[in-house]
Amino acid sequence: MPSVTLERASEVKARHEQDWLKRDGVTGVDVGQVGDGAVIRVYVRDPAKPPGIPAEVDGVPVQFIGRTFGLH
Repeated sequence: MPSVTLERASEVKARHEQDWLKRDGVTGVDVGQVGDGAVIRVYVRDPAKPPGIPAEVDGVPVQFIGRTFGLH
């Protein structure tokens, strides 16, 4: 499978981000580079309990990262 470009990952993220941010436990969504391809990174309170988001969406891998953001 060819690696995913940052542009492709950003397009897929843009289509799904608002829905994902409404899910319990999701604290953020962005795009990042892993090896020679891009992934969508979904930040969650508990990475052991993914919020019903598959590990791949529209051909783009999804990576779950445990993180909670706060105001400084």
